[in-house]
Amino acid sequence: MISKVRGTQDILPSRFTDKVDAQIERWLLVERIARDGFRRYGFSEIRTPIIERTELFERGVGTDTDVNKEMYTFEDKDGERVSLRPESTASVVRAYIEQAMASQPGLTKLFYIGPQFRRERPQKGRYRQFGQIGVEVLGQSDDPAIEAEVIEMLDWYLKQLRITDTELLVNSIGDENCRPAYVARLKEEIGKRLDHFCSSCRQRYETNPLRVLDCKVESCQPWLDELPSITDMLCEPCRVHFAEFRALLDQRAIKYTVAPRLVRGLDYYMRTAFEITGGKLGSQNTIVGGGRYDGLSQLIGGPPAKGFGFALGIERLVMSLPEDAIDRSAEAPAVFIAYIGEEARKHSFALARRLREAGIAVVVDLEARKLKKSLAVANSLAATYSLVIGDDEIASGGYKLRDMTSGEERDLKEPDLIAVLKSM
Repeated sequence: MISKVRGTQDILPSRFTDKVDAQIERWLLVERIARDGFRRYGFSEIRTPIIERTELFERGVGTDTDVNKEMYTFEDKDGERVSLRPESTASVVRAYIEQAMASQPGLTKLFYIGPQFRRERPQKGRYRQFGQIGVEVLGQSDDPAIEAEVIEMLDWYLKQLRITDTELLVNSIGDENCRPAYVARLKEEIGKRLDHFCSSCRQRYETNPLRVLDCKVESCQPWLDELPSITDMLCEPCRVHFAEFRALLDQRAIKYTVAPRLVRGLDYYMRTAFEITGGKLGSQNTIVGGGRYDGLSQLIGGPPAKGFGFALGIERLVMSLPEDAIDRSAEAPAVFIAYIGEEARKHSFALARRLREAGIAVVVDLEARKLKKSLAVANSLAATYSLVIGDDEIASGGYKLRDMTSGEERDLKEPDLIAVLKSM
């Protein structure tokens, strides 16, 4: 047998798997509510290619980041270096530039849902092909109200999914005016303690000292606590921006914690950075991460543009859902139809077609089983109702609708049958 590639998973109907992050009904739920909710806030969906020129990510993500090192990169038959997208922000900004979206008035507000690819060590909730939902706001404004409204939308979204055991962490990582001085001081202070840090921190010390602050290794934590905070070294514009952002969260009654060590893993971020963590996920507990990236458009060869957005991991989001969360539109059929005899078989197909035209989910037994085995299939599909059609039903034009949970039966003509099934 040919098995799936390591670090990937099949997303299945829940009756085939006990793994919650692999149940399609839960994926459909988070996707449906995202589409419904984000559009309420003025966002439109975008779908970008899963394959892009490698240069896009090298210039946008940075060559010394973990993301760049984990990319699936290869040469195609024309000798061009291409990569499976490791994240979507650079792709969305590329589309924003290439498709001249800036020519439209106002902000461009986009969201995406789709797979990303990174060759990292697989672990709980983390795969080499993983799903992300994200939003990007692009334009010429860096008003903190943009950031507060996006987080308000996220707060609404998580509440709709009944995910309540979360914490919002916020920080400012400065800009090109104040961050270089901070990074220089940070590197100096790390250097004094370098022997106490893990090997990953020592490597980041050389390539991207800010990423040292993101270390989760327990032995590094006491030494991280001794490092200077960037919030103490912000320039005045960054300080004002961060204060206004927090005031707007306060106005919305959105609780948050200022986390001075919070940074983003990609080079293009600046000023506001945030994460939302979940209580069900253990040490890898980040559900959502995002921030401001006002210089990304220029990095990839576009005109000046300001941006703010986030990405959330679908697997981790699905793992954070309540146990009973499920997409009702993706559930079991409303009715399972069994039949007795060839004429009843023909009649069943015709009735099923009319019910489906009325918007009702129907499964007809296609394997001509005995009645007892047909109803066992109805139970395995968790059908809400069953119908058994024989000569009497054909002659009378009436049907006996059986509730598969209670066993209650009702005699109904077709118009009433449709009304009952549509009222579910």
